[in-house]
Amino acid sequence: MRKRTFPLSQVYRLLEPGPVVLVTTAHKGRANIMAMSWHTMMEFEPPTVGCVISNRNHTFGILKATKVCVINIPTVELAAKAVGCGNTSGRRVDKFTDFRLTPAPASLVAAPLIVECYANLECKVVDTRMVTKYNFFILEVFKAWIDPLRKAPRTIHHLGRAAFMVAGRTITLPSKMK
Repeated sequence: MRKRTFPLSQVYRLLEPGPVVLVTTAHKGRANIMAMSWHTMMEFEPPTVGCVISNRNHTFGILKATKVCVINIPTVELAAKAVGCGNTSGRRVDKFTDFRLTPAPASLVAAPLIVECYANLECKVVDTRMVTKYNFFILEVFKAWIDPLRKAPRTIHHLGRAAFMVAGRTITLPSKMK
């Protein structure tokens, strides 16, 4: 794996403005992948992410039980596989096998990284107060990985009803943010 560590203070740059991500979890020796587009950065440092995972999804129960996951950020080349993962239940199939994705061990959590993804964020659940009412988990990113050879990755963004937008040209504008 050619990835290197990525500064936690810069994790927000990987998620805003909300690409489709693949959430991996593992429980009792079995890994799962779930496509997700309902997430938001909540804090820069430590990087904190809020996300909605339906209680009807297989991942919901695993995340509740283990309290760890990996947020994997795919590029447009993985769009069909990401959508396939979102349209398939992990209760019945091994998505790593079915979609020919490669799991790799994470350094801090039991859930695997997806090697083919541009970036991987190892997360732990730090707040479940809104899970019962909103299915809203609050995660802290404890380790971030990025593929340094991928320049200007083109992420996919779900627009609803099978429509996606692909991130395009990057521009730089003056900013007073660090």
